[in-house]
Amino acid sequence: MSVFEIPEPSLVVLVGISGSGKSTFAAEHFGPYEVISSDHCRGLVSDDPNSQAATADAFEVLEFVATKRLRAGKLTVVDATSVQPAARKKLIDLARRHDVLPVAIVLDVPEPVCAERNAARGDRAFDRAVLRRQHQQLTRSLRGLPREGFRVVHVLDGVEAVESARFVRQPLRSDRRDLRGPFDVIGDIHGCLGELETLLGALGYTVLRDERGRAVDAVPPAGRTAVFVGDYVDRGPDSPGVLRLVMGMVSAGHALGVPGNHENKLVKALRGQKVSTTHGLDRTLEQLAAEPEQFRRQVADFCDGLVAHLVLDEGRLVVAHAGLKEEYHNRASGRVRSFALYGETTGETDEFGLPVRYPWAEDYRGEAVVLYGHTPVPEVRWLNRTACLDTGCVFGGALTAMRYPEREVVSVPAERQWYRPVKPLHQPEPDPQALDIDDILRVGGVETATRGRISVRPESAAGALEVMSRYAVDPRWLTYLPPTMAPCATSTLPGLLEHPAEAFAAYRKSKVGKVICEEKHMGSRAVALVCRDASVAAARFGVGDGLSGMVHTRTGRRMFGESQTELLVARIAEAVGAAGLWEELGTDWVLLDAELLPWSAKSEGLLRSQYAAVGAAATADLSARTAVLESASGRGLDVGALLAGTRSRVEDVERYVEAYRRYVWPTDGIDGVRLAPFQLLATEGASYGDRDHGWHLAVADRLVDVAPTLFTTTRRVVVDTASPESEASGIAWWEELTAAGGEGMVVKPFVNQGRDGAGRAQPGIKVRGREYLRLIYGPHYTEPQNLARLRDRSLGHKQSMALREYALGMEAIDRLIKDDPLWRIHQAVFAVLALESEPVDPRL
Repeated sequence: MSVFEIPEPSLVVLVGISGSGKSTFAAEHFGPYEVISSDHCRGLVSDDPNSQAATADAFEVLEFVATKRLRAGKLTVVDATSVQPAARKKLIDLARRHDVLPVAIVLDVPEPVCAERNAARGDRAFDRAVLRRQHQQLTRSLRGLPREGFRVVHVLDGVEAVESARFVRQPLRSDRRDLRGPFDVIGDIHGCLGELETLLGALGYTVLRDERGRAVDAVPPAGRTAVFVGDYVDRGPDSPGVLRLVMGMVSAGHALGVPGNHENKLVKALRGQKVSTTHGLDRTLEQLAAEPEQFRRQVADFCDGLVAHLVLDEGRLVVAHAGLKEEYHNRASGRVRSFALYGETTGETDEFGLPVRYPWAEDYRGEAVVLYGHTPVPEVRWLNRTACLDTGCVFGGALTAMRYPEREVVSVPAERQWYRPVKPLHQPEPDPQALDIDDILRVGGVETATRGRISVRPESAAGALEVMSRYAVDPRWLTYLPPTMAPCATSTLPGLLEHPAEAFAAYRKSKVGKVICEEKHMGSRAVALVCRDASVAAARFGVGDGLSGMVHTRTGRRMFGESQTELLVARIAEAVGAAGLWEELGTDWVLLDAELLPWSAKSEGLLRSQYAAVGAAATADLSARTAVLESASGRGLDVGALLAGTRSRVEDVERYVEAYRRYVWPTDGIDGVRLAPFQLLATEGASYGDRDHGWHLAVADRLVDVAPTLFTTTRRVVVDTASPESEASGIAWWEELTAAGGEGMVVKPFVNQGRDGAGRAQPGIKVRGREYLRLIYGPHYTEPQNLARLRDRSLGHKQSMALREYALGMEAIDRLIKDDPLWRIHQAVFAVLALESEPVDPRL
């Protein structure tokens, strides 16, 4: 038995003449979905697997299926004769397009044996001349297969060799998913041996030395492994010393390494190829000249043997010198290696004469963390799960390591500037585009943990992007948008459109036994992201405008101007500190969901143009009508019914005016502004969706206690939906609340997120008061004919929206606390605003 290795993933091309047994061989050694047979594809397009007339169409199908599999990283086997160079070239090109290794397995079975097998088949008649021609083509091809581009060639010579062959899947050299760390990933060293030893010491490694005092290894803390991102040489004072230490650590199993572009050039020089000794290579060659020839050979072999990138920790971590796009992870090709070593350039040069590199990290959307170096940066910053660790040590910056998975940055300063950079190290970098419509459209929506994939209409996404681009706050502040809320089912009680009994019944039906009724404040929904100070805002959220937070509306717009926002955020932060929450929650920032009062503070223009204008016009009109009708009645005309109706409408308008005036009081800047927080959404590393609403309101009450002029409490009542007496008390509380001018209440499962309802229940149901609804449906909505018409309102779409938007909000918070890239947070935030564009009755 002969055992052969096959790299995985790869494109395996079976090469053999008709009758050599390729299909039988493929079925024995590969899975049924791994093999794509040309005969099967002929059958798919023509109903006849032997139809040579269908060959062109069949190979289009074959290539299409192979493309899909290779794109997904699946080992793919092509079962066709492939004895002609032109046919093999198409398959080699296909492998290269998907950056997998092309593998040839040749079944070199004697032509007479193949002829005998074909003759025994009743479904196929082959001319011996065809078989002879195929065999001649195969024989001529054998020696040239590697030159054609096949990276692995296995020739099975004869029937016995075919029958005794066995195959072993061999992961690519880059595939070290079995190594889970923890790791210490170290950035570009460039010959700075002193700084490397200092950094290893700071990381807890013990440096070992030989009899001459040279560092030859470094023993890591228990369980940890160092990973070097390349560029060990050039420019610095001791490239041989760095190589000796790195090579020793790798040899001892204490480290892994990938090559940098400087090692690539060094290998060429040491192998005798003609290269330009620029960018510090001259220094390295001069330093190596003082070393023994054996050491120089070891250096060349070591650097040449490094794999261009590493995939670690079950695919969660990728290390490559210049970074790596997602589609190149764990792939093998010349362009993958080139990207890993050099990155991708635009073809332009900057003002310093250096190539302009394509900002691949700005477009990165992969799940794996990518750590890299190559391009010096002043400090490590995260961008879409990528981080550059080259902090310009050789240029006078620092040598940096990233502890993984902790994401802790450890740096030591350079001992001096060893090499003058062509381009200044501290160059301003443009902020990446945070809002991208393709982040939703290309994946068909947003995947949420609580409700699966939520789709978004393309036209809604486009509208949301337009709104955000024009009107939203700085995208880095935009981490959450609150969901819409479903109204209760329509009441059948006389004169009422909404009543608590329907809300209690809905939760009882969903098996939610305990609910909390919260006072509904009439104001503007506000999301407050508040940091302890501006330095936290800059470090955690990347906003360096001097603000320590933001308060925005439910559509992502700034609530106040900059100076007012700064003052409001500072007062909130002060109250959070006075309540002891910074220390208790172990955080430097909080995200609050709240109502900002009064309504007029944000919506004075709306009140004047819509509500006050309607009230004034209706009052003037009805007053004139009443005067005319009273005069007519005084003259004995029979207008009693008309006068009574008009007086009733006057009362309706008076109630309408009284309704909106309750939510108006004078403010000066933020003086007079009140916040009613009702949920603590997130802090550093924690969300609070598993805390009941009683806990959330207790936190809010602590803010009210320390800052009663800024915060206002949310009154509440707890109701047992299985108890008629408890429900009656909740209804009575709502009646008392609304009779005193309150808007109404929101009923929520006491246990947050409706967990005891298994996700079937609404997260909140609003029950608005009779008088407040005049602002929604108009002053005269309580007239019998109007009320009868309004009872026929469709709630299904609104209820669906509420559930979907709630799931998206929770997803945004989960991604925020995991410190996901901003684009992933915005996927969920963006989708909430897009759903708001769906056609639904806005009065609901």
